[in-house]
Amino acid sequence: MSIHREHPFAVPPSARDAARRLRGRLAAPVTLWASGRGAGRAGLTVSSTLVVPGEPPRVLGLVDPDTDLADLLVLDARFVVAVLTPAQRRLVEVFAGLGPAPGGPFAAAEFLDTDWGPRPAASGTWAGARVTDVRPMGWSVEVSGVLEHIEVADEAGLIQLRGRLREP
Repeated sequence: MSIHREHPFAVPPSARDAARRLRGRLAAPVTLWASGRGAGRAGLTVSSTLVVPGEPPRVLGLVDPDTDLADLLVLDARFVVAVLTPAQRRLVEVFAGLGPAPGGPFAAAEFLDTDWGPRPAASGTWAGARVTDVRPMGWSVEVSGVLEHIEVADEAGLIQLRGRLREP
């Protein structure tokens, strides 16, 4: 085994996608989107999340179309958007598919069932939403929803910047 200063399979800077590099320089919230019940639950770490104030308030997110969550987020489906905190770094990795999840990702923490789906019990800031539109957007699926329930706690959420999790 050898130790490298950089990842041995990393794409060289000259060949990296400019749009991805631009996105990486924009701070993004780290959220967990989840839907379903029982064995039919699915969740995904989503940093491409935007809350749109208005009457009613809305939420937009870009979801990987090849995920179980994307299959659940059809018109009128309900889902949870939970803001993840520094104490929930393990959930970020598990639901992004980057960390081990013995027993499945929902075994990584305590989850509470809500009318919109499962939410991490430790997430004080979360929202319940109903899907109003799903459409292809680049390499993702854009999910639009109306926010039907919002709870906000006095806690700082994680952000993603330049491919790394950071505390505000």
